[in-house]
Amino acid sequence: MVHSFRRLVLLFVPALAIVAASVAVAACGGGETVVGEVSPPIAGTEHPAGTSTESPDPGSPPVRATPPGASVPSEELLGGVTIETRPPAWDEVVWSYEAEGYVHATPTIVDGVVYVGADSGYVHALDAATGDLIWRYQTGGSVWSSVALIDGIIYVGSFDHNIYALDAGSGDLVWRYETGGEIYSSPIVVGDAVYVGSCDSSVYALDAATGNLIWGYATGARVRSSAAVTGGVVYVGSEDKRLYALNAATGDLVWSYKTLGDVHSSPTVVEGTVYVGSADNRTYAIDAASGDVIWQRVGVNDVHSSPLVVGDVVYVGSDDTHLYALDAETGEVLWRYATADKVGSSPAIADGVVYVGSWDGFVYALDAETGHPVWGYETGDRIFSSPVVVDGIVYIGSVDSHLYALAAR
Repeated sequence: MVHSFRRLVLLFVPALAIVAASVAVAACGGGETVVGEVSPPIAGTEHPAGTSTESPDPGSPPVRATPPGASVPSEELLGGVTIETRPPAWDEVVWSYEAEGYVHATPTIVDGVVYVGADSGYVHALDAATGDLIWRYQTGGSVWSSVALIDGIIYVGSFDHNIYALDAGSGDLVWRYETGGEIYSSPIVVGDAVYVGSCDSSVYALDAATGNLIWGYATGARVRSSAAVTGGVVYVGSEDKRLYALNAATGDLVWSYKTLGDVHSSPTVVEGTVYVGSADNRTYAIDAASGDVIWQRVGVNDVHSSPLVVGDVVYVGSDDTHLYALDAETGEVLWRYATADKVGSSPAIADGVVYVGSWDGFVYALDAETGHPVWGYETGDRIFSSPVVVDGIVYIGSVDSHLYALAAR
């Protein structure tokens, strides 16, 4: 059955001061406020386990204002310490697994099992200690989405347009839900709902047990960002250049903020602040309640990496080849580490060391306080995947078609 929904959204856009200097600034006025009327939630149709439901028609995208007319600076960032020292070589490989396809996805590790997708279309479950295959499930397209696992069920998206719910122990299909586009976004499960974006321009809330549609919200372009959900609000980016805040229960629009570029970065919400990157060369700190900008750090290339916030420091990668450590309160650069290619990977931290992958094929371990390299491990190709550190092991995928388990220290 095909469900349809429509949204009429009116945008009211106050003047927005765009800072064209290479510094972090406090915004004077805040994000663009969007007021919308949203159709009631669409109740899903009952369907037996192992069958699929189809997506709603996403309807017309919301009316959007003309982007603010400001040039993006191209000069080098000022301030902070730049570290260019190449890392000591690292050869402590616990195991590697040949996935028979590029591994763009970030692995998920739960109860001694690693779950990860690959461009082969398979979702793999591996023994975390040995790398031995436990099971694998074949989807109909590449799997860049990361797995969410709740109550013995894993949830994952595929380029075949489907969200899958699989039994974590056996890999058996529980249900699948078909959207209208490829799924890069990683599902997040909060309460009884699964939240995920699709390249059909929509954000979905699905019943975690049945796969039935709770609500869908149509943005103005593809949604490759993964959602953050906290305080009853879903925060997610879109290629229409906006960061959205949606009511988690109803899908109603709370606010949206328009950047100057696609928002592939997945937002991080910490203590009432949303941190997110954009293809406008900026990293933003935005008030989670109002959508007002607290600060924006202007860089020299796109920010697709998702920020990691630890204490008073924001760690985020950039297509300008650097991993940055920013002051969480002000956006000032504390240090930046130079790799040899783009850093779209999102960092992880454990025991005072920050880990990140780069398109130069290296996994980097850096001192979290100073940015100085601890070690570097070279894989056979670019790294899109983000590291996950569990029990002293760093798990990360590479476009060389392997998943790696590396000793952290």
